Amino acid sequence: MTESRRRKTPLVADKRYPSKGRKPATTKRAAKPAGKKATARKTSTRKTARKKTRKTSGGGGGGIFRRMFRWIWRVIWGVTWRMGAVAAMLLALAVGVVYSSLPDVDALLDGRARGSVTLLDRDGKVFAWRGDQFGGVITADTVSPHLKNAVVATEDKRFYRHFGVSPRGVASAVRINLSEGRGPLSGHGGSTITQQTAKLLCLGVPYEPSEWESEAAYESDCRQGSLWRKAKEAVYAIAMEVKYSKDEILTIYLNRAFLGAGARGFEAASQRYFGISAAEVNPAQAAMLAGLLVAPTRYAPTNNLKRSQDRAQLVVGLMEAQGYLTSAQASSARSNPAQLSEAAAARAGGYFADWVMASGPEFFTRNTTEDVVIRTTLDQRIQKSAEEALKFIFQEKVREGSKAQAAIVVMSADGAVRGMVGGRKTRVSGAFNRATQALRQTGSSFKPFVYATALELGYSPLDTVVDEPYCVNIPGSGQWCPKNYTNKFYGRVTLADALKNSLNIPAVKVAEVAGLDNVRTVASEFGIDSDLAQGPALALGASESTLIEMTGAYAGILNGGSAVEPYGLTELKLLGDDTPVMVTTTGIGERVINDKAAKQLTWMMERVVSEGTGARAQLPGWQVAGKTGTTQAARDAWFIGFTADYVTGIWMGYDDNTPLSGVTGGGLPAEIWKETMLRVTEGMTPTPLPMVAPDPPVKTAQPQQQRRKKETGLDRAINNLLNNIFGN
Repeated sequence: MTESRRRKTPLVADKRYPSKGRKPATTKRAAKPAGKKATARKTSTRKTARKKTRKTSGGGGGGIFRRMFRWIWRVIWGVTWRMGAVAAMLLALAVGVVYSSLPDVDALLDGRARGSVTLLDRDGKVFAWRGDQFGGVITADTVSPHLKNAVVATEDKRFYRHFGVSPRGVASAVRINLSEGRGPLSGHGGSTITQQTAKLLCLGVPYEPSEWESEAAYESDCRQGSLWRKAKEAVYAIAMEVKYSKDEILTIYLNRAFLGAGARGFEAASQRYFGISAAEVNPAQAAMLAGLLVAPTRYAPTNNLKRSQDRAQLVVGLMEAQGYLTSAQASSARSNPAQLSEAAAARAGGYFADWVMASGPEFFTRNTTEDVVIRTTLDQRIQKSAEEALKFIFQEKVREGSKAQAAIVVMSADGAVRGMVGGRKTRVSGAFNRATQALRQTGSSFKPFVYATALELGYSPLDTVVDEPYCVNIPGSGQWCPKNYTNKFYGRVTLADALKNSLNIPAVKVAEVAGLDNVRTVASEFGIDSDLAQGPALALGASESTLIEMTGAYAGILNGGSAVEPYGLTELKLLGDDTPVMVTTTGIGERVINDKAAKQLTWMMERVVSEGTGARAQLPGWQVAGKTGTTQAARDAWFIGFTADYVTGIWMGYDDNTPLSGVTGGGLPAEIWKETMLRVTEGMTPTPLPMVAPDPPVKTAQPQQQRRKKETGLDRAINNLLNNIFGN
């Protein structure tokens, strides 16, 4: 027996089923069958094990579903990672294309389609802004740290940690929108500062006026929130993150964001609201500016300061929560909210600024592509006086709830407009300006031009005319019989008394004698450009005019008889230039009537205030000349008057031509005039009017025929005119 047989390993069966006393076979014959049997049992055991395994792990319907799930998963995974790879390649390609088109940062800081206009008063102080204000470049390094932190805390607290798009921010926005009952993309957008910057850049599409209906349509298209637009916005944002540093992206955002009141960028907004640079703002001011980003027009402090301050409180809380402000700093910001600068709070001269913009050269005002600085004639003290006077009269003298309107213009004798109020709401811009845009019948305020014509032709204020029943046949209209306001007749009166008491019949007679064409010429040359009535009703103010035209025409009387063109612009410069593009020094034009006639007319008009219908406009210590005016059915009431220094015009009425109740030109308009001029003349030394009383009738011995002609020349002219009209 060999060594291997002696050491033969026991069979499995022998191990599992031992027999007591049984000895293992030792013969060769006996060993073979035993080996075959063991092999068969071993094979059988393996088959049994496999069956058990199948029953345990893959048997029945569960195994089929598991195998199917694994197969589906392998298919989905295979498709997904391949599609993901393709999407990543396409995204990389898109980002690369956008990246290659991005310019340098400096080219993206000022993206305005038009320039700005800064308006200065006569003393060189800023009082209004128009157009898109820029204010200059501010960077993430030079801006106040408080402002930088406020913007990041408010708009994108993970700005320095994401790659341009924040999945967490988008998911949060979708959740908020759905919880508030809106669509997933409606309302909160979850946009990062980078995405907002991409939107401000309109994804690189420049504004081309020829391709868009308006700039507003272009900006509306840039702000659309469709899913496809959001996708393009994300690609553009990622490309920006690759091209620019985080601070460069923030710099673009700080310079291009719209912040209300025409301010583009935080530098312009800071100057607009606080009168300081964005590099100097404190935490409270920074919070107010950052709070504008959510809704610039709604939260603009010039529209509603309290609302803007409340919004700033929320921003202060965010800055404190994110560690940008200590508790002490936050408490101080809450206790001392940001306030508007004096110029911004005053919002002075909104009507005046609109008028200057409308009357100036279009390419330097309404449609300027440059940054322009305009110095004007506005006197903010006078402007404030006019606004306060109007407010006082309507509070004290007008019934509550009245819809009546009023307008005021104050100007110097050369036509320089010093103050303008175009309606009862004084702190507005872009509103209907009743001082410059409302064409209204002038009533008796037109009569001075009738008498100016007569005086220019050589008549005297002491010449007489008969106030009596008077009718005129008007071709195509029939007989017209003017009447006085009192429905009385006063017999023979001087021209001076006729104007003093605003008698209608004498005014019509004088206009007929002087010549209606001559009256129209004089009024037109004094600056009343509106269509003037053709018939005798011209003398009673049947024509329409604007308040600024009428006030300018009265300024012509004050300055000695020369025409006046009202003006508000004295100097126009491009920002940064020392040499002005335009300069205006006076509005005085050609002479209309001679100096003596102008001074005698001023004397007549002074008697209107000191003795006649304009008595309520008397100004203690001052000589005042003026004229009242009330139109048919009291739809319009006027008082225009002047001292030696200023001409002030007042109009009052309803926008819809509703008749005024119990108001004439000698009433509330005269009182508004007085309240305005009391404030304007405060602290000034009274100056006498440039007027000359007429020579009294000559009483020395002279030929009776000559003296009679001197005293009754106007009567003779009227009698001759009547004979021609009636054939008597």
